[in-house]
Amino acid sequence: MWKYEKRLQYPVNISAPNPKLAQVIISQFGGPDGELAASQRYLAQRYTMPYKECKGLLTDIGREASEMEF
Repeated sequence: MWKYEKRLQYPVNISAPNPKLAQVIISQFGGPDGELAASQRYLAQRYTMPYKECKGLLTDIGREASEMEF
């Protein structure tokens, strides 16, 4: 089986805004292969999972990916 720990892979520490980097990151969210589309697929797939742990995992992955948008 697998062990699921709810934590970020890398800590996020923003010291100063960077508009050029933000523009590159935001461009990765659009389109059918973007992060936002992937997060929506994770959130939609959670409703077909038979186990609560798997539902929680898909919810957290989808939510984490969609929160990156903001």
